[in-house]
Amino acid sequence: MAATGPAVPDVDTIYFGGDIVTVDDARPTAEAVAVRDGRIAAVGRLAEVLALAGPETELVDLGGRTLLPGFVDAHSHVSLIGFQAGAANLLPPPDGPVDDIAALRRELEAWTASESGDRWKWIVGFGYDDAQLAGREHPTRDDLDEVSRDRPVLVIHQSSHLGAVNSKALELLGFDADSPDPKGGVIRRRPGSTEPNGVLEEAAFFHAWGLSSEDFDDEERIRLVLLGQRAMAAYGFTTAQDGRVMSLKDLEILESAAAQGLLDIDVVAYPDVSLAEHLKDAEVSVPEYRGRLRIGGVKVGLDGSPQGRTAWLTRPYLTPPGDDPRYRGYPAMTDDAVVEAVGGAYAKGWQVLAHVNGDAAIDQFVMALRQAATRHRPADPRPVAVHAQTAREDQLDAMKELGVIPSFFSMHTFYWGDWYRETVLGEARAARISPAASALRRGMVYTSHHDGPVALPSSLAILSSQVTRTTRSGHVLGEDQRVAPLDAVRATTLHAAHQYFEEATKGSIAVGKLADLVVLSANPLRVRPEQIKDIRVLRTIKEGRTVHVRQS
Repeated sequence: MAATGPAVPDVDTIYFGGDIVTVDDARPTAEAVAVRDGRIAAVGRLAEVLALAGPETELVDLGGRTLLPGFVDAHSHVSLIGFQAGAANLLPPPDGPVDDIAALRRELEAWTASESGDRWKWIVGFGYDDAQLAGREHPTRDDLDEVSRDRPVLVIHQSSHLGAVNSKALELLGFDADSPDPKGGVIRRRPGSTEPNGVLEEAAFFHAWGLSSEDFDDEERIRLVLLGQRAMAAYGFTTAQDGRVMSLKDLEILESAAAQGLLDIDVVAYPDVSLAEHLKDAEVSVPEYRGRLRIGGVKVGLDGSPQGRTAWLTRPYLTPPGDDPRYRGYPAMTDDAVVEAVGGAYAKGWQVLAHVNGDAAIDQFVMALRQAATRHRPADPRPVAVHAQTAREDQLDAMKELGVIPSFFSMHTFYWGDWYRETVLGEARAARISPAASALRRGMVYTSHHDGPVALPSSLAILSSQVTRTTRSGHVLGEDQRVAPLDAVRATTLHAAHQYFEEATKGSIAVGKLADLVVLSANPLRVRPEQIKDIRVLRTIKEGRTVHVRQS
């Protein structure tokens, strides 16, 4: 009698009846996918996969829709996405209603009657963009005093690097005519005076943002984390990032949510490098999740934002925010501090993410990486140049040599492409932002992200921006930097998983990998490029369990 092995259990779920984009070069497409115990059990022909079904197997007919690997978030701030969801929506069209100061004030006043408006001491709005406001000016303390003189008001620029406050907030911050600019920041002044006008940049702004949430209790902070998680899952993300955890308290909140089993998707946290001394070596860069949370490494911020004209460039801005025609932005850290931060992380074997928008900041990061690599020689550090908006060709060569993964914020081409052409960089430099095609020509692994809450966490907007590079006005910004739809998908799935050292378990639909999946209304590889942005996320599946279903 022939020996028999142990019985193979029936699979839990089988998906079929639509396009299946595996992002697996060994099997690019399939007719069906089977899931067992949270992992991919089979990928192949329908008849072969159906043979694995049992009486309890759920058969999911895609009905002509498309199945992809779950999107992997290459860079965002999931906790702040929750903060954005709680604050008044000041985004410009098409994501929000604010295109002038009057609309901004209306949204803030209406917000005070919301759940967050009742809970929060400050009146807070998120997402205004001076480039899209009538007059192209920031709101001032005078504008915000009309909302309230008794309650502090903070409005956060869409870049998350600037903002404006009212007079009450300035009083609480201690900013007056005699206050010097803080290191790494600017307090903008009234014309012909040293009196603050309410607009704050970088370090000055971050102080205001921190103060606005200082009184949040743990329940509120966890609520915001879960709001952020919900938004990410709604856009098809099965792995999210908290890309710059600024305090130990914020890290404790994430850990508390994980310990309580509240996280439905994986979250990779990157504490600010200033917290490095408080982190345990054994808990950083370790691939195992605890309650769907792990610490991936540390984050350093080397400059600001191009759209806010605080990014650090090697050449002057086309139109400076002040009177100095030589203005190039400014660094957030000294060379010595960056060398120390990057070298310290390399010495511990920790992954480093660096916020670098301007090419001067990229030069600084490359310099620090060269020194760190010479001294410590890590086998596979995978440092990440987050945004790398203005990366030059020679800098991409250096990144490839040093094993740097550029993570481009390609959505800038839509949101701020026209602003860059007309005001910030000029046509030639603007056409080179997020140079994904240049990275591909070098055979580099690159990723692309939404940087939520700077933009809504839209996976399809990321894909669309890489493929079309179309601005708000319909101008194609840097046609030679367009990439094919499959390359765009890779940048938000398999390559993003590689960025996390998780390419063996995520990023493609292959046997043995986690059953992290997303169902889309159409196939981004088959529709016309201009239609990608209109595709909808219908269902998000994390390790075989549905964590989001589109309601309408």
